[in-house]
Amino acid sequence: MGPEATAYLFELIIKNTKAEKDQEHIPVIIYSNPKVPPRTDAIFKTAPSPVPYLLEGVRILQQAGADFIVIPCVTAHYFYPEVAAQDNFPLLNLLDETLLWVQRQIPGLKKAGLVSSTGTVKSKLFHDTFGGAGIEVIAPNDGEQAKVMDAIFGKHGIKGGFLEGESKKIIINTAEALIQRGAEAIIAGCTEVPLVLKGKDIAVPLVEPLQIIAEACIVKAGYELRYEQDRPC
Repeated sequence: MGPEATAYLFELIIKNTKAEKDQEHIPVIIYSNPKVPPRTDAIFKTAPSPVPYLLEGVRILQQAGADFIVIPCVTAHYFYPEVAAQDNFPLLNLLDETLLWVQRQIPGLKKAGLVSSTGTVKSKLFHDTFGGAGIEVIAPNDGEQAKVMDAIFGKHGIKGGFLEGESKKIIINTAEALIQRGAEAIIAGCTEVPLVLKGKDIAVPLVEPLQIIAEACIVKAGYELRYEQDRPC
C-alpha cells in the first residue's frame, strides 16, 4: 500500500536472500496500489473500507501466479480477517509472524512499546496479538501520538519522503519515552517507522515487522536466508 514501505519490503527480501547472482533470487510479483483508502481513517469510519481494494489485489496477484501474498501495511491487518474470510488464498499474517519472531529472539519479554499509526494503536492489533502471549504492549500518550501521526502522514512526514530531520527526531523521541516507561523492546508498528528508526537509535531491541515478514517470505518461498540464524535484535 504505502509505496515506500512496499519498496522497502522488496529491498529486504533481496538483501536477506542467500544468493550470489540474479538467477538465485526469488521471483517476486509486486502490486502497488497507492489509491487504497487510508487504513486509519477507514478504522474510524471516516474513509471507505479498503477491503474491496485488498481483495482486488489478491485476485490480481493470484492471477499473476503468486503462491502466497503478504500485505506490507500493519494497519491493514485490522481488515485481515475480513479479507481471509472472503478469499482463502494463502496470506502471511504480519502480526503472527512478528509474535513468533519475538518469542524466539527475545524470550522473557514482558513489556513492549509501540510506535505506530493511531489506527494500529486504537484497534489494539499488537495489544491483542502480544497480550495473548503474556506480553504487555504500551503506547504513546495522546500528545505523543499526535506527533507520531504528523511525523508519518504530515506535510513533511515519512510518507512524503522525508526520512531525516524532524520526523525522524519525533519517532526516536517517542521510542525513548516508551523505554523510560518500562518498554523492554520497541515495536516499529507502522511500516513507515523502520524507514527512520533503526536498532542503533535505541537502547533496547527493535522489533521490525517488515524485516521479520521479509525473512518469513524467503523461508516460505523455499529459499535460504543470507544468514544462518535470524538476525540479532
